[in-house]
Amino acid sequence: MADELVLRAQKFINTTYNNGATLGISKLEENGQTGWPVMYALTRALQYEMGITALSDSFGPTTLATIGEKYGKLDDTTIPSANFCRIIQSALYCKGYDGGDIDGKYNDRVKAAVEKLHANMGVATTYPGSSLWPKTTKGLFNMDAYVTVNSGSDTIRSIQQWLNGRYILRKDFYVIPCDGHHSRDVATSMLFAIQYELGMADGTANGVFGPGTQSGLKSHTVATGTTGVWAQLFTAAMILNKRGVPFGDFTATVQSGVETFQSFSKLAVTGKGDFPTWASLLVSYGDQTRKGAACDGVTMITPARADALKAAGYAYVGRYLYNPSTTSLPEKQIQPGELATIKAAGLSCYPIYQTWSRSADYFGPDQGTADAFNAIDWAQYHGFKPGTIIYFAVDYDAMDGEVTDYILPHFRAIMRTIGESSSYGVGVYGARNVCQRVADAGYAAVSMVSDMSSGFSGNLGYPLPTNWSFDQISTVTVGSGTGSLEIDNNIASGRDAGQSDFNAGGVAEGLDVDLDKAAYRDLMLKDVQNYLESIGVPETGGDGWTDSDWATLGGISTTKAFDLVLSADWLFTALARQLKLRKALIQAPVMWELRKLNPLDFVADEAVQAGLKDDSSTGWGQIFAWVTIEARNYCVQQGIINGTPLTKDDLKSVWTNLHDDPTYNIRSVAYLTIYNAYQLGQLRPDLTTDVFHVRDLLARYNGTGDDAQVYGDQLMGLYYVLENYNKLSRSS
Repeated sequence: MADELVLRAQKFINTTYNNGATLGISKLEENGQTGWPVMYALTRALQYEMGITALSDSFGPTTLATIGEKYGKLDDTTIPSANFCRIIQSALYCKGYDGGDIDGKYNDRVKAAVEKLHANMGVATTYPGSSLWPKTTKGLFNMDAYVTVNSGSDTIRSIQQWLNGRYILRKDFYVIPCDGHHSRDVATSMLFAIQYELGMADGTANGVFGPGTQSGLKSHTVATGTTGVWAQLFTAAMILNKRGVPFGDFTATVQSGVETFQSFSKLAVTGKGDFPTWASLLVSYGDQTRKGAACDGVTMITPARADALKAAGYAYVGRYLYNPSTTSLPEKQIQPGELATIKAAGLSCYPIYQTWSRSADYFGPDQGTADAFNAIDWAQYHGFKPGTIIYFAVDYDAMDGEVTDYILPHFRAIMRTIGESSSYGVGVYGARNVCQRVADAGYAAVSMVSDMSSGFSGNLGYPLPTNWSFDQISTVTVGSGTGSLEIDNNIASGRDAGQSDFNAGGVAEGLDVDLDKAAYRDLMLKDVQNYLESIGVPETGGDGWTDSDWATLGGISTTKAFDLVLSADWLFTALARQLKLRKALIQAPVMWELRKLNPLDFVADEAVQAGLKDDSSTGWGQIFAWVTIEARNYCVQQGIINGTPLTKDDLKSVWTNLHDDPTYNIRSVAYLTIYNAYQLGQLRPDLTTDVFHVRDLLARYNGTGDDAQVYGDQLMGLYYVLENYNKLSRSS
């Protein structure tokens, strides 16, 4: 929603600094909406008016110092020009305060707004009156809120105001938001506050949980009856960790809350604010001298190393299912015989799945599906039994918006795939915010928390996730000689005991692999084109042809159909490996149906969408919803996939999934192939199914009768071409 006065502020900037490109002040979109672009422009305009030549978006040390040196404070007696005042007035409006008429006058309305701003910041006692001071000016020129927003906590806001009011005169303490939400700035301000109360001088206090801070806290245990600033700081830390205690004195109520927090965090339950409890409240890794019962690492567990872990008190070992690199960390992936060693030592193992998950653009529904299938494949290969929880990694500092846009869709696909195609469970491995949000969405049963990354935005200002299973707090070395091993030391909550017994493991030999596109893509396309042309299906159809030609020969080119299928090669491979059949058996009908799409298909789809029909063949594989329901139900009954039986009431949702989601459609093609074998009285297709049965299965995809037999004959040739290159890839 546009704000008329913010719009006036934008117009003022654009009009007054119309040579902004020369000055380094970007022209603003005049939309009446506050945002960082507006604040950056106002900051640069302020710097320009103060005579700073190197303009910057940042309200940094130079800007702060210049205000102090030139003016001391800003009010009607010191502001040097009308435009300078207009900048202040515009900033007030952009923060939600009455800045007057943006008329260049520091009048009573502006003075009242400044007094209200200072009261909201919690610094009115320190800065009485209506003058802006350097630090509160800095607080004005950003996007921080000083009123409770977005369902924030009034108690947290009162703590934020208390911190501002008590410490604003310290050199390195700046105004923090008073919005009712814990954050990176608030977490850092708490460390500054503790350092100040420990007596650290300006310049020594740095907001870091270093040796001096830790040593000081060890002599400041608080307990029932403690009053004053140390009780306030401790109860503030509890509240910021979402513990429902009152802010202020250390009462019996606070003690009870501390005991609950200590029990949850697997600390010694003392009911006191001792050092381990302080540490767990202030930084994600807490007291790094704690010895965990769990660990994870990238080094093979040999018998000597297993003995060293056991002797050091470890019970659970996290190991990686898969390592995509053939050169980096050669022992990262579980090695042959390693799980037997872990079992023999009386240890348990919990599996972790990680590839290149270090930026937002890695994550998404297709990648989540691919990762899930690959994890299932490797977990079965290594011999992990049903019920095992697999931890999928988010190995970077994901911003909250990225969690929404990338991480959650990724884990939704993981949960769907793991749930449908295996008997494994899903865990998440990442920063606190990532873990909690994935858990809250219902996409992970437990969380392995990367708390050693204390500087991650997703750890600073967030409490330990409610479903945490392993809390990674330090890197240590155990054992010596051949038993020496570097590990990540993890606290265990008991929510996941890992696995202490394993199946014999699977065999990957003979299974399909991803197509070697660099070697075979062009050759494979040429052979597909040649075959289809040999049976009367040219490269393109539709353009310049009669409607009947378009309907029979299709309106999508062979190349496009081919490239679409290759774009999902990972999925065809995953399904073939999971179901232990040849992927050409799934690829052939999908490629054919894509190439043969015609106007009647689209008309039928539109009729279903308009409510004129209940069902139509749709999507990449041109499948009917009713057929999909039968096929999926059969596979559920046979234990091939998991799920609840579908009914005719699901017809609409199944059709929509088939139409909108190629992944769902292709998976349904695979399940239909298995169901068709049952309908034909054949054995379930596998890696050894002969060409005669393959032909029958391909024919059955089109139904029964003479037309289906022709369909099977046509697809058989396509199957041969696809299987030829799949076989070459398997052999390379």
